[in-house]
Amino acid sequence: MLWTMIYLVGLGAIFSLIFAYYNFSRGTKMERGTPVMQDIAKAIREGASAFLKRELSIEIPVILAVAVLFGIIFHYTAGLALLLGAMMSSFAGLAGMKAAVIYNERVANEARLGVERKDQGAIGKALNVAFRGGSVMGLSVGGFAMLGLLIVYIVVGMLLHFADLENLVQMTSPVGLKFVLFPQVMSSYALGCSSIAVFNRLGGGIYTKGADMGADLVGKTELGMPEDDPRNPAVIADCVGDNVGDVAGNGSDLLESTIGAVVASSVLPTTIYTAALNAQTPISGDLIVRMMQYPLAFMGLGLLACVLGVAYVLMRKPSDRLSRELNISLWSSAAIIAVGTLVLSYFFFHGHDFTGVEFRFGWISPWLSALTGIGAGILLGQLAERYTSEQYKETKHIADLAKEGPALVIIGGTSSGWRSVLPAAATLGGAIIISSLFSGLYGSAIAAVGMLSFVVATVTVDTYGPISDNAGGIAEMSQLPEDVRNITDSLDSQGNTTAAIGKGFAIGSGVLAALAMMMSFAQGGETNGTINVLNFLAMGGAFMGVGVMHWLSGQMLNAVCNNAQQMVDEVRRQVKEDPRIMSGEVKPDSNRCIDICTRSAIGEMVKPVLVSLLSPVLGGFLFGPLFVGGFLLGTILDSMAMATSTANSGGAWDNAKKYIKSMKAELVSKYGEQAYKDMHNAGVIGDTVGDGYKDVVGPNQDIMIKLMATVSVVMLPVMNHFNLFSLLMK
Repeated sequence: MLWTMIYLVGLGAIFSLIFAYYNFSRGTKMERGTPVMQDIAKAIREGASAFLKRELSIEIPVILAVAVLFGIIFHYTAGLALLLGAMMSSFAGLAGMKAAVIYNERVANEARLGVERKDQGAIGKALNVAFRGGSVMGLSVGGFAMLGLLIVYIVVGMLLHFADLENLVQMTSPVGLKFVLFPQVMSSYALGCSSIAVFNRLGGGIYTKGADMGADLVGKTELGMPEDDPRNPAVIADCVGDNVGDVAGNGSDLLESTIGAVVASSVLPTTIYTAALNAQTPISGDLIVRMMQYPLAFMGLGLLACVLGVAYVLMRKPSDRLSRELNISLWSSAAIIAVGTLVLSYFFFHGHDFTGVEFRFGWISPWLSALTGIGAGILLGQLAERYTSEQYKETKHIADLAKEGPALVIIGGTSSGWRSVLPAAATLGGAIIISSLFSGLYGSAIAAVGMLSFVVATVTVDTYGPISDNAGGIAEMSQLPEDVRNITDSLDSQGNTTAAIGKGFAIGSGVLAALAMMMSFAQGGETNGTINVLNFLAMGGAFMGVGVMHWLSGQMLNAVCNNAQQMVDEVRRQVKEDPRIMSGEVKPDSNRCIDICTRSAIGEMVKPVLVSLLSPVLGGFLFGPLFVGGFLLGTILDSMAMATSTANSGGAWDNAKKYIKSMKAELVSKYGEQAYKDMHNAGVIGDTVGDGYKDVVGPNQDIMIKLMATVSVVMLPVMNHFNLFSLLMK
């Protein structure tokens, strides 16, 4: 079984990275476009690179300091694993962002060439280019994530033999902490991935929404400029933000979810085994080893399936049926995984004694749990589309409310987002119950692995969105013909839907991954595998968790407001001091806006990051593991509701604005020119509110809960060894 796992993960990671490099190279060889397009694309690339460099200048010292600390209080391999996780997450984000800032220009140029040739299939060909660009991010996420985890498993598990059953016992560190080394090292790798994800997602989100809102509030509502007008100084900064937030940030987010789910489901069997050592019916050691290796093999097979799914879309003849083309990779990848992992489950578990583990249907139980996760992930994506796409009544209703002004647009979008929580919660709750009925505690962790097994296809489709958005910006700023912008607008509109689907998937997978880490935490602490929510410590922790998550949401929105306010002041200043900007005689100073956004975003993310890292640790020091278990449960439940509602409200507002714009001729004919302008302005205001909701609060909620769950697992030995409450009770 060991070599089967190594071959599947190794081949999946290698093929993913080779395919990513091939698609990246293809992009560099494509025709770039007009000199004006090239200048704009260069400014976007330079701005994105400047942000990442400044972010890395903060990340690297922090990561190195934590790695040294882990090496001292745990084991040197824990520190090295954390560094490796941070490196792999950084490589994936960097590769995806570099590809995005290359392909945005190529997509715009493909649309331009299609219009010039009067090619009826121009939109399909432009879609194919954007999808290829997005695939670099998707393939890099899967490849780098699993390559790093395989290295940890081979070095620590095989070469140092710490994955051997006889070594799955507690060891004592130089500072007196007791822990099991192998799961500790695996969790440290996951924490390294989480640390980069929170920097990329939160910092990038604050950056992009500050720029976007600043550009809209002055450019659209005050000065009457069209979207992505080259006279607007904040437009380039907005395009930069799409890459640092929606590409690098989103990729790091789902990489973190993937590693969190795989690590949690691999660590759980070790804690189950150590807890059963003194039981009357001990668990088969061979079964435990297979349960540890199965999630990694599952993800390896998932990578191979996604490579085939992405390649199939790229090799097909381009079509103008955008939604269908993008969904093909998801459905084909999921289908291959569903069939392939049935064989894998038979190979791993057929003929074994399942005494001590709750495999109620024998060898097929883990596969049924994983299939539940796959189905839940697809359903969550469809639900997100149902509540955000302009093809459905929810978004059309919000657009219709714009006749009455921005107040009803805000209320309608908020209502839609809140109502969307129920079906999403029912889907997740049902998946947890059903997967656990199949395979017990192990089942819900494997459901998370199943949901994330086609992460390559999901990230590919999601990254297609910001690439298309940037392509539209380049087309507008380059003053290309309106037909070119119509093509990029169609791609961007579909990209908004895919982004909403991706956010729904990211939220669901993040909740399951955090839940799996929480279960791993419960198995290894003083809670004896259970968290009694009626216990006063757990209940107090749950209330504190809800409070912390709401505080983080407010703090993130406040950060966006502060950033946007600085952008608004800067755009107003430039236009006031040099009126020639409005006439197009002088170019605005976009670099100044990029610099302001970068400095503000980096500074504003410090408080949320510190609170996320320190709140479970301080809670554990004061009240112990039971308090932290309740705290994690509170954060997960609150995050699920907040993230779903804000992401879907924001997506609906965005598409409602675009729907109003697409219906301009009909609305002008029906209500008049001024009424249309008022409706459009109301839609813009709704979209501006939604920017902070869907791109900052929503996606960062699941980042925070995974970070807190992971740091809790890693710091559990410290909480077990020392907490103030236990000392007082003695």
